[in-house]
Amino acid sequence: MTGPTCEATADLITLPGTPLADAVMNLVRPVETPSVFNHSIRSYLFARLVAGRLGLVVGHDYQDDLLFAACAMHDLGVASDGPHNQRFEVEGADRAAAFLIDRGLPAIDADQVWQAIALHTSPGIAERRGTLCVLVREGVALDFGGPIGADHVDAVTDEQADAVHTAYPRLDMIRSLTDAIVAQAAKDPKNAPRYTIPGEFLRERETFGRTRLEHACRSSRWGN
Repeated sequence: MTGPTCEATADLITLPGTPLADAVMNLVRPVETPSVFNHSIRSYLFARLVAGRLGLVVGHDYQDDLLFAACAMHDLGVASDGPHNQRFEVEGADRAAAFLIDRGLPAIDADQVWQAIALHTSPGIAERRGTLCVLVREGVALDFGGPIGADHVDAVTDEQADAVHTAYPRLDMIRSLTDAIVAQAAKDPKNAPRYTIPGEFLRERETFGRTRLEHACRSSRWGN
C-alpha cells in the first residue's frame, strides 16, 4: 500500500493525540478487556465516518475531543474498577463526566458527554439530544454491524472496515461485551431494571443462555 491509499488509511485510524485524548486512553485501557477497549475506539472511528456522511464539520458541528472522550468512555460502566451500583450506562456517564470535570473541562462539555454515554443504548432518544449523542449512538451501532441500527452501515467501505479491524481487532467483541454487561448487571438489582439493555441481557442469558443480540449479530455485517 503506497501513496494516497496509505495516507487515507492513516487518516482513517488516527486518534486525536491531544492531552485529553491521551488521558482518556490511560484511563480506559487498563480497566477494560482488550475486546471492549477496541470496540470503544472503533466506535469513535466509525462515528467520524458517520459525521462525514452527514456533512458535519469537526470544530464547527462537533468537537473531536468530546467525540473521542464519549466514544472511548462509553462502556466505562463495565470497567473492572467500577463501583457497579447502577445501570452500566449511567455509571459510565457519571465516571466520564467526573473525569472531564477533574481535567478542567467546562461543565457544559462534561454534560454533553454524560448524555451521549447515558443514552447510547436508547434509540429514539439519543437522536434528539444533539449532535454528540447522535454520533456516539451511530458509531456504537455501526460497530455492531446492523442489529442495533443499520442506518449507516453502508457508510463504511470494505477497505475502510478492514483497516479499522486490522488496527483494532474485534476479538469476539459481542460475547466479551455482553459478558461484561451481564456480570455488572448481576451484582445489584439496581443495575438491571426491566426493559433496559442490562436488565434484558441478564434475563435472556439466565433464560436462554445467550441474548437475542448475540444471536442477531451472527448474521451482521461484521459477524461478531
